[in-house]
Amino acid sequence: MAPRKRLCLPVLLLPLLSLLLPQADNRSFIVDRINDRFLLDGAPFRYVSGSLHYFRVPRVLWADRLFKMRMSGLNTVQFYVPWNYHEPEPGVYNFNGSRDLFAFLKEASLANLLVILRPGPYICAEWDMGGLPAWLLQKPEINLRTSDPDFLAAVDSWFKVLLPKLYPWLYHNGGNIISIQVENEYGSYRACDVNYMKHLAGLFRALLGDRILLFTTDGPEGLRCGSLQGLYTTVDFGPADNMTKIFALLRNYEPHGPLVNSEYYTGWLDYWGQNHSTRSVLAVTRGLENMLKLGASVNMYMFHGGTNFGYWNGADEKGRFLPITTSYDYDAPISEAGDLTPKLFALRNVISEDHGFMLYRTFLPHPIPEPTQFWVPNNGVHDRAYVMVDGVFHGVLERNMKHQLFLTGKGGAKLDILLENMGRLSFGSNSSDFKGLLEPPVLGQMVLTQWLMFPLNVDKLVKWWFPLHLMKSTRPQAPSGPTFYSTTFPIFGEGGDTFLFLPGWTKGQVWINGFNLGRYWTKRGPQQTLYVPRPLLFSRGGLNKITLLELESVPLQPQIQFVDRPILNSTSHKTFVYSLSVETPSAPEPMELSGH
Repeated sequence: MAPRKRLCLPVLLLPLLSLLLPQADNRSFIVDRINDRFLLDGAPFRYVSGSLHYFRVPRVLWADRLFKMRMSGLNTVQFYVPWNYHEPEPGVYNFNGSRDLFAFLKEASLANLLVILRPGPYICAEWDMGGLPAWLLQKPEINLRTSDPDFLAAVDSWFKVLLPKLYPWLYHNGGNIISIQVENEYGSYRACDVNYMKHLAGLFRALLGDRILLFTTDGPEGLRCGSLQGLYTTVDFGPADNMTKIFALLRNYEPHGPLVNSEYYTGWLDYWGQNHSTRSVLAVTRGLENMLKLGASVNMYMFHGGTNFGYWNGADEKGRFLPITTSYDYDAPISEAGDLTPKLFALRNVISEDHGFMLYRTFLPHPIPEPTQFWVPNNGVHDRAYVMVDGVFHGVLERNMKHQLFLTGKGGAKLDILLENMGRLSFGSNSSDFKGLLEPPVLGQMVLTQWLMFPLNVDKLVKWWFPLHLMKSTRPQAPSGPTFYSTTFPIFGEGGDTFLFLPGWTKGQVWINGFNLGRYWTKRGPQQTLYVPRPLLFSRGGLNKITLLELESVPLQPQIQFVDRPILNSTSHKTFVYSLSVETPSAPEPMELSGH
């Protein structure tokens, strides 16, 4: 039905990334206790991590295993540092070859994985003596994992070597270590020596500074003795445990901040003479899904178990002596031999349910004064990439398409790539349709690494943020890049089903009253309209909100139209023109929609 007069209505024009990713001047990883979340560079962040131990994997295979973890949807890797692996004799240190944990940190960075580090001094890990050097026992009266002066002297000596070497790798110093654990499940140890924990916390702070996040983790029964004021408290449990009960218990020790499961067990260890331990795919995936729905950060222990080469296996005492097998397969998502298991694909599917959009961010290492080609090798964009430098939109890269895109920028300029998932393969291929950047992007001859990754929950933003916040409108610029546009409109009468037509718009997503109508691609076609079911709309003067995420460019006079029949390949139609004006707002007038 035609309008009685042209309507000039308020418009909300907001750059996507300014909403979803608050900016910070410096690199930082902190706890936001007000909103129960982590912040990475000021942006809300949740890690989905997996454990992999560099000391259980041959060095030549580190990159392979880390890449497979990254391609499974993880953004972080967690690993221990076994003291006895690096100080075989007092004062003799070895960080070479397969013991070069700094090379492992670099490989993790190349795989675009952040790091959660667990240096002990005790690590458990089913590793010989829990990572403590056997030469400590040369003093028969020594009390391990306590404030015994002999033990603390050895610990201090070791950490005064190790921790300064790690300092440059801390996230705020330009590295990829976002947090460090103090001790390991100390609440399960008989000593419960709070002075020992305080000593370690003070030592870590003295050697690493105040900006790195330090944390503890314990099973539910160990939280009382394992937690310490000033260290962030996390918990560990498996898929068979009561998640709700355990997280409620955790809140007694950490009332505010993100929920964290630091060891979510994907499988279990094996003892000689017993059956191989397994955990069902369904149980593991269900548990992960439930934690992610709560907004928790999770580390899966193990994601790749590896092998206890040589004589490095540990043993348990459970009423009798139980030595651990050479294989540390752990029934993990990546097998001991590096094979991808059904458990991995099931977990990847759970992780990918933050589908839709992913943001990749890095910084130009030096000035690029002349236009330089930017591309991703081997058709590595899955599926469509919107490229911005310091917030300025430069163009698009697309799967199976050869786009010419050239960039300039000053050294340190922020390079953002907004990745859109256009739909996973449902026919014609049996291969896994991974989404995101499958290869490191290249600028000229320079391979760009050290990317940060942010899954963007755009639907949640539209549903909960927009009703509460309005910002001053600005005139759109073409091409604008990823930008939100929003306005409201009332409907006169009952109306019926209708179709939304977006003349002059390019490509994006539409929401009406918080409901995601789907994608539009007016520029490419053939579909020109989106079906709007009548039940989505408020009638009889009720105010309806429409929100568009335009990914490329908008018409200089942006408007929307409601028509009485679909335009799937250019058909005749009646329209109601609704203008998204940037002029002075006027009161919205009712409109009448015809049914079909």
